[in-house]
Amino acid sequence: MNFDLWFKIVNLSVFPAWILLAFVPNAAVTKKLIHSMLYPLFLGVVYLIGMILAYTGHGAEGGSFSTIEGVRTLFSSDVGILIGWTHYLVFDLFVGAWEARDAQRRGFSHLLLVPCLFFTFMLGPIGLLLYVILRKVTGKGGWSLFET
Repeated sequence: MNFDLWFKIVNLSVFPAWILLAFVPNAAVTKKLIHSMLYPLFLGVVYLIGMILAYTGHGAEGGSFSTIEGVRTLFSSDVGILIGWTHYLVFDLFVGAWEARDAQRRGFSHLLLVPCLFFTFMLGPIGLLLYVILRKVTGKGGWSLFET
């Protein structure tokens, strides 16, 4: 299996989703593909296939999540890098879609949200942090992600 090709496909596949969130967040296509979670679930299937491959002879022997050396071993194979990167992409997109929905519910100007989406796409937790700070400083929400 050509893991480099799959890495490129997965990596490029998220760009349209982020463009939809940033430029047409209320469009029907954005709601059907991103807010419905169809897009992240598709990437979840890629992740699942990668996990199966990792545990059927394509992964690095001796990897684990319990030590730094174990994690280093997990990411020492091409399939390990593919599934790790897919994991990041899925969760960053999930968080970005949540930010967009939450911002709409709270009546944010979409222009204020776009930088948060950019940072969520590029630096995951920093984008989420910026969005939560934005909620707090605008008075449209607090530190808790679960408040209404």
